Amino acid sequence: MTLTTDLLLHAYEIGIFPMAETQDDPEIFWVDPKHRGILPITKLHISRSLARQLRRDEYQVTLNRDFAGVIDACADRDETWINAEIRRLYLELHAKGHAHSLEVWMDGALAGGVYGVTVGAAFCGESMFSRQTGGSKIALAWICDLLARTGFTLFDTQFLTPHLATLGAVEIPRAEYHQRLEEALELPADILSARLAGCGQDVVQRNTQTS
Repeated sequence: MTLTTDLLLHAYEIGIFPMAETQDDPEIFWVDPKHRGILPITKLHISRSLARQLRRDEYQVTLNRDFAGVIDACADRDETWINAEIRRLYLELHAKGHAHSLEVWMDGALAGGVYGVTVGAAFCGESMFSRQTGGSKIALAWICDLLARTGFTLFDTQFLTPHLATLGAVEIPRAEYHQRLEEALELPADILSARLAGCGQDVVQRNTQTS
């Protein structure tokens, strides 16, 4: 079966996503975890240290400026499930407006970021990376702020990691995830319908007000 962007989008709509065993393995398989990780968009846990880093604004944040750079940075590790075919497909999804990246820049270089696929009011987070301390956490805080303001109700992280748990991510059963996904698919959302926050203080303040 030839994997196309249309098929890939349909997979997200029914709650499954693709992976490869390694970067060099051309085979792709589908995953539907028994327990699914989700990140609460409006109840993100921002620690005092992260809040200080967000407020200092010693970084710049952009949306969709360097999607290829983000996916390549996410794959730049000893073990990765992002092979050449997956990279190609997500670049196509991005070109068609279905996949988005948020970049964190420090001193003109990529310091962190996250990318994912949007279906309805669900943001299906695919991967993130950090090259500077706090880079990925800054990215997640900013993208949650943007998602909350553009109509999204579900942030799928696929799996729960200790890193995500520090931000308030939790695991839910597969059946509950599918129910939440079905509800999100019925809602309108557009990540491009609002601008990024003006500064890190805005991100911290809005999160405090909604937590």
